[in-house]
Amino acid sequence: MQDAESKSARGDFARAINLYEAALDDSPRCAEIHYKLALLYDDKLNDPVSALHHFKRYLALSPNGPHVNEVKKSIKHDEIAALTALSGDSVIPRSEAVQLRNENLNLRKELEAPAGSLRSAPEKSQANDASSKKIGAKKADRTYVVQSGDTLFSISRKFYKSPKHWKQILEANEKNIRDPKKLTVGQTLVIP
Repeated sequence: MQDAESKSARGDFARAINLYEAALDDSPRCAEIHYKLALLYDDKLNDPVSALHHFKRYLALSPNGPHVNEVKKSIKHDEIAALTALSGDSVIPRSEAVQLRNENLNLRKELEAPAGSLRSAPEKSQANDASSKKIGAKKADRTYVVQSGDTLFSISRKFYKSPKHWKQILEANEKNIRDPKKLTVGQTLVIP
C-alpha cells in the first residue's frame, strides 16, 4: 500500500491503481484501499463512475469509518457528475423530461393530423369568414415530412382517409419524387 501511495504522489496513477487493487482482499483494511482508489479516480483521473464504486464499497466495509462524512458528500457530487457526463452535460429533472416528451408527442400528432383539424377555435371562426379562394390556398400549402415506412398510399390515407389520392400527391411533387415506390425519409411533400 505504501508503494501505491508513492506511485500516486509521483503522478503514476495507473500503477497506483493497479497496486491498490492488488492489495484488495476481505480484510478490514480494504475499506481504506477503496477510499484511496476512490480519491484517485475522483481527483486525479476525473472518473466519477469508478470513484462512486469505491466510495460505496468504503461505506459498505466501514460504515462508521473516519472518512464517512467526506465520502457521503463525494458520492452526492459524483452522482451528479456521472449523470451529467452520461447525458451530455444536460441533466434535467424528470418532470421536465416528461413534459418535453408529452410536447413532442402532441407535436407529432399535429403533424400527422389533417391540416383542417389543426386549427384552434379562433382560427376556425376566422377561416369561416375567409373566402373559398383563401381556404383553397391554405390547403395547397400543406406539407408532410416523410417518415420511415411511408408510401404515397399511406400518406393519402393519412390526409384523405383514402388511398386513391396518391396520384394527386405524386403530381404535386413530381419534381421531388424520383421513384414513387421509394420515398426518402425526411423529404417534405406538398399535400394538395
